[in-house]
Amino acid sequence: MEFAVAILSKLLFASGFVGPNWTTNYGGDATLRANCLALTSSLSIENTTILDASYLPAPSTIRTSGTCRSTATHTAPLCRVRFHTNTSATSGIDAEAWLPDEWYGRFMGIGNQGMQGCILYDDLDHGSALHFATVGSNNGHDGDTALPFFHNPDVLYDFSVRAIHAEAVVGKQIVEAYYGRPPAYSYYTGCSTGGRQGTQAALKHPDDFDGILAGSPAIDFNHLVHWTGMVSRHLGAPAAASPSFIPLESWKIIAKEVLRQCDALDGVADGVITDPDSCVFRPESLLCSGEDSSRRSCFTAPQVEALRKIYSPLYGPAGELLYSRFDPGAESSPLIWFLLSGKFPPYTEQWLKYVVLNVTDYNIGDYGAKHGALFDSVNGGDIATFNGDFSAFRDRGGKFLSYHGRADPACPSINYIPVQVIPSGNSKRLYDLISRTLSMPTLDTFYRLFLVPGMDHCTGGAGAFKFGQAPGTHAVNSSSHDIILALVDWVENNVAPDTIIGTASDGATRVHCRYPIQSRWNGSAFRCEAS
Repeated sequence: MEFAVAILSKLLFASGFVGPNWTTNYGGDATLRANCLALTSSLSIENTTILDASYLPAPSTIRTSGTCRSTATHTAPLCRVRFHTNTSATSGIDAEAWLPDEWYGRFMGIGNQGMQGCILYDDLDHGSALHFATVGSNNGHDGDTALPFFHNPDVLYDFSVRAIHAEAVVGKQIVEAYYGRPPAYSYYTGCSTGGRQGTQAALKHPDDFDGILAGSPAIDFNHLVHWTGMVSRHLGAPAAASPSFIPLESWKIIAKEVLRQCDALDGVADGVITDPDSCVFRPESLLCSGEDSSRRSCFTAPQVEALRKIYSPLYGPAGELLYSRFDPGAESSPLIWFLLSGKFPPYTEQWLKYVVLNVTDYNIGDYGAKHGALFDSVNGGDIATFNGDFSAFRDRGGKFLSYHGRADPACPSINYIPVQVIPSGNSKRLYDLISRTLSMPTLDTFYRLFLVPGMDHCTGGAGAFKFGQAPGTHAVNSSSHDIILALVDWVENNVAPDTIIGTASDGATRVHCRYPIQSRWNGSAFRCEAS
């Protein structure tokens, strides 16, 4: 990692990515060390307590805050500041600022995952190793359940909106106090819940960040948790003995049939479905006939009907579209087991009980279409995050990059246990909503969405999923291959990314296209072409 960071540092400097207010102090500058230790007593910020400030030579292992993990590592020498900010009389965030010795004048706020109250230490390391002063919080609570929101609207509002705003406001003050100057540019990165948080930041606090990177965003949140519950109900949850239940081992058969029907639609049979929306999957092809009904390679009529519902969009009682369908191709992911296990999704159950109904017990066997309207009517913490009015963020010059894997099967929670699914079609819905709301045929001037064929949730999968979006995804250190560097180039040099080149696990590369540009096979490679 140190070797890769050193190469990236040289390239950043040579390519003009080094900011105007950068300092070079690798090796543990005595002044920075003294300034770091002094922050505990010298720093005074409204509603904020500095819990600890410690100087960390690199690399080393540290003890972490909260219950999500016990230790973490860091790459760059830095000042670590732990602080608590009261966001109301009954709520607050625990957060950390990682301030690297070699700073390029940039601030980075990071998001969370799932329903987490977990500081993402790997993301703190990722940002500080790239010379950003990086701040992350516990999102206003501890652990990864919705229980802290029970009769706690302020804690819920931190999770929905306020935690990221607080980390941005307080974090920038810490940065200025430490380095003696404010950051020249402010950025945000997050995926899943973090993608939703970045979207909320653009909508509700458009001045917090100059550039936002929002991956696989959990937007239209109420319909997301409702859709997840309905998928499980189609499969008979919470009773796995239901006639519509499909055993997990049988999904390998379904995945194979999906590829048989749709893999070659893009011109090449490579195990990746480029555009799941072009795949009209016919589960009827798997229906058992009379003579083979005992075989395990076919499915009963109730099971096929369940598949038909899962691979169809979710509509409301008046025929209105509530949520995009499960992406054909995502069923082959090893992460898919939780959604399709026959158990009712814990996030949906917890959100219903602790936020919507404010009860501790509920018969989940009663779950159905009526709950979608109930989620909408409550909209706890203003969580929906499905608003097309990005005018304030656009008008102040903000730049928004989004990406979404087209085989998104699961939202990793603590220890990457999958507990949610975010179909990629939902990111297209938001783009189109913004386009309609702002009367802009294309959003290219401030908002670009990259759809990544074959990528799982945020990273991983059969596709070219390495493009610098998360820890462990740096393959080539250039803005053409690294979406964080591309965002920096767009914000600071007005060079917008037309494409992003990803790298697969086997080293193969592929050009990813910005929506609505299409990815097309020309006989030897995929190219981006207007439809």
